[in-house]
Amino acid sequence: MTGIRGLEGVVATTSSISSIIDDTLTYVGYEIDDLAENASFEEVVYLLWHRKLPNKAQLQELKAQLAENAEVPAEILEYLKATKLDKAHPMSVLRTAVSMLALYDEDAEAMDEKANYLKAVKLQAEISTLVAAYSRIRRGLEPVAPHKELCFAANFLYMLNDREPNTIEIEAFDKALVLHADHELNASTFTARVCVATLSDVYSGIAAAIGALKGPLHGGANENVMKMLTEIGETENVEPYITNALNNKVKVMGFGHRVYRNGDPRAKHLKEMSKQLGIMSGERKWYDMSVKIEDIVTSSKGLPPNVDFYSASVYHCLGIEHDLFTPIFAISRMSGWLAHILEQYENNRLIRPRADYTGPTNQKYIAIEYRV
Repeated sequence: MTGIRGLEGVVATTSSISSIIDDTLTYVGYEIDDLAENASFEEVVYLLWHRKLPNKAQLQELKAQLAENAEVPAEILEYLKATKLDKAHPMSVLRTAVSMLALYDEDAEAMDEKANYLKAVKLQAEISTLVAAYSRIRRGLEPVAPHKELCFAANFLYMLNDREPNTIEIEAFDKALVLHADHELNASTFTARVCVATLSDVYSGIAAAIGALKGPLHGGANENVMKMLTEIGETENVEPYITNALNNKVKVMGFGHRVYRNGDPRAKHLKEMSKQLGIMSGERKWYDMSVKIEDIVTSSKGLPPNVDFYSASVYHCLGIEHDLFTPIFAISRMSGWLAHILEQYENNRLIRPRADYTGPTNQKYIAIEYRV
């Protein structure tokens, strides 16, 4: 038995939720390009959870369920207000808040199908409210209550900024949510499935997934892209900055992917939204800088941008604080995590791999007085 570092290329389970085949990402057989251009995030949530697109009545029911469950317990908001947040990592705050949600759900430990589905609805609705409330509380502002008449994407931006977003903002954020909703057996999704395969509860599975997403090798790439863009500052600085980075073998964030070999199919959709938002906000320079970086890196290294590269400028132009980029990722990926958790419960088997032992053998116990 030989171990494979990072389980690269290892097929760990079967799933009917999403696939990446020949650089094409699909959700339940629908290509991501088709969904990004035509589907709302709520439709995608329904698709991932039910393996089919909803009809009008089913979509309206899901929207109503999300709206009705978007408020979080006042005690959690009071806890956030009483906690020193200036040095706390946003993902640590989110992980803690999600764990606290379980304490206020009387069915948190119930494991029947109906109870688990209701927990999925609650978590999908509440995570948006938690991230927006956290953002406002740490800025010394009062949280904004959910707006039940707005769609999921518009409601988040409303709670974040205390104003109804315009059409371009809603389209951009909704599209970002669709593109990040699921991505086969990525690190956080695998973590969620490992957790609930022990028959632990949904809240524990989501808290575990958030912990995995927190790591900079998984969820923090777009924040680092924005950090790079900020350091560059202006379009005329792009070429010397990127050339210097490439010459010194410094990783340029937002390029390449563990799975895709010929380019991330999600990137082009956010590239267009970055352009539109840049024009609308009067901050087109972020888009122009990004395009120039893409041209240099792709021509020099053959590496196309991934979904994180243009999502950075999209989120920035939406007025989202840079360290909230990963929690935003979690809002979207919550839909995929929950789909995989529900699927794991449907036909569960404990996930218990083996390890290829490389340590010493045939050792004998030595009394402590004789040890060096």
